[in-house]
Amino acid sequence: MDFDGESRAGSGRALTGTVTEQLPSALYRVRLDEGAVVTAHVADRTDRNFIRILVGDRVRLELSPVDLGRGRIVQKM
Repeated sequence: MDFDGESRAGSGRALTGTVTEQLPSALYRVRLDEGAVVTAHVADRTDRNFIRILVGDRVRLELSPVDLGRGRIVQKM
């Protein structure tokens, strides 16, 4: 929580992409629509609902503000 009471969980850049590879430890390699490739993990709310993500799925993800090569998958499209 920030000092103003808002969570920083949604503070990253939201982008769309396609899952290209499934990696160990619940990680995925995602090719963004802009052409960049990032490593992403599944957000808690998506994982809690047992949503299965496979290679070739379109996903919406948030990039980490610290490391633009890492992200969090927030929605399967």
